[in-house]
Amino acid sequence: MPGELADFGDFVQATLPGLLRYGHALTGNPHDAADLVQTVLEKIGSRWTYVHEKTGDPLAYVRRSMANAHVSRWRRTRRESLVADLPDTSPHVPDDPFEHEPLWRALRTLPPRQRAVMVLRYYEGLSEAEIAGSLGVTQGTVKSQASKAIASLRSKLTAADIHGEGSDAG
Repeated sequence: MPGELADFGDFVQATLPGLLRYGHALTGNPHDAADLVQTVLEKIGSRWTYVHEKTGDPLAYVRRSMANAHVSRWRRTRRESLVADLPDTSPHVPDDPFEHEPLWRALRTLPPRQRAVMVLRYYEGLSEAEIAGSLGVTQGTVKSQASKAIASLRSKLTAADIHGEGSDAG
């Protein structure tokens, strides 16, 4: 369906919920996900004609752009900006419903590329070929990243169960 959408507005309207879910899984929280999606869509919107006509699959192109932007943001060192006075009131930030889920916590510890592969495979339900096309890597890379991610998740979740941090402990 997204490949048939020639208008950028229609494309965004049709794919935004999925892009936000993908961004949430990549970044670990909905706020950074919205920023990531907005940043990528701003860049893509100005080049929409090229993206739509030349890439063949604009949704895969957007996902790859999101993964690349997330990795670039992750690599940059964040500098703290210190302020002289603290604000009088603290803003209300709603709790992330997945904050204390062992699988979600373990997923956030994965390197960005492994996390992207796991999200696209098991959250978005894409095949290895679709993931490879979306991330611009080979299917072998997708398989190896998935294998490493699963092994890492398995060991972290097993360790969490041993230490009593599983879902039954809360």
